[in-house]
Formats: sequence, structure tokens, C-alpha cells
Amino acid sequence: MKTRIAIFASGSGSNAQKLMEYFKNHNDGEVVLVLTNNPDAYVLQRADNFEIPTHVFTREEFFKTDEVVKLLKNVQADLIVLAGFLWLVPQSLLKAFPNQIINIHPSLLPKYGGKGMYGDHVHKAVLANNEAESGITIHFVNEHFDEGETIHQAKFKIEPDDTLDSIKLKGQQLEHQHFPKVIESLLKKVKTSTM
Repeated sequence: MKTRIAIFASGSGSNAQKLMEYFKNHNDGEVVLVLTNNPDAYVLQRADNFEIPTHVFTREEFFKTDEVVKLLKNVQADLIVLAGFLWLVPQSLLKAFPNQIINIHPSLLPKYGGKGMYGDHVHKAVLANNEAESGITIHFVNEHFDEGETIHQAKFKIEPDDTLDSIKLKGQQLEHQHFPKVIESLLKKVKTSTM
């Protein structure tokens, strides 16, 4: 049996796309559902291109009901991946999927994490503080923004002539390179812990 992956994304979904590509004909894992809080998110089109079912939910549905948890249980999701998803995960979802929710963050946590620290906000802060390096962190999700246990980090050097666009690109290249492989390494662990 393959590990069943559900992806949450709020925007364009370039990481979601890489995961859908990576697990398209994979022996051990498959993407079974893409969920978003944004009805205009381009990730919906990306999922459609792979013929993967999607679900758009509201703030009310996510935080005040068990609808999203029920849906994930119905598709028998084993692993939940946040790929550019901007809302805090509610307690009900954390309880239903303990140690089965992971996130990718565009900095070397614990630096530049927390509420409001996503996308360009992170990169601008890194540049403003003249950091010598930045990178990505793949981590488990808990009840606080960006505070779950780190699974993997990858770094890049910041050169004197780097701009917001160039460090975004460096970070995105690391995300696309590492995220699918780190998820792949978790598949068997997740599967055995949920059986």
C-alpha cells in the first residue's frame, strides 16, 4: 500500500507541483488530495493538470468544524504536507494526525519564523539583517507557527550582490531539490506509525 499524501497550499503551488511530479508514478507514495483556503490559488490548476482531486475550504470550515479532518480521513491520508500554506493548523487536525503534518519554511529556523513570517517577509528580514547565509527548514507542525521539530535544513550563501529576487530563487531551488526527497524518506516511517 502506498503512503497517501494530502497537500495544503495557499498560492501558486510550485512546491506542490514538484511533489505531484515526484510522486506521480512512485512506488511508495502518492498525492491523493490538494486543499486550499484560496479559491483563486493557481495550485488548483496544477492539481487539475495531474488529475488530483481538490478541495477549497473557508476559515469557518477549517477552524470551527471537523469537515477538513473528515475529508482527510475519508481519503485515508497518511501524511499532510503544507507547501506554502499560511494558516495556523487547528488543534483538531493536529490531534487527528499526530506527527503526520510537515511544513517547509524559507529560512533556517528558529531564525525568521513565527506569525507573519512567510515568503518575501522572511527574505526581506534576512537581507535587512545582513545575514551571511539563509536556507530552508522542513519541520513537523505543532500548535505554534514554525516551532515544530526540525526534520531537515539546507543552506545557501548570501553574496554581497544578492537581491530579494536572487535569494528567493536560491531558496526555491533548495525547496524543489530537497522537499520531495525528505518526504520520500518519511513515507515508510509515517506508514508504520499509522498502522
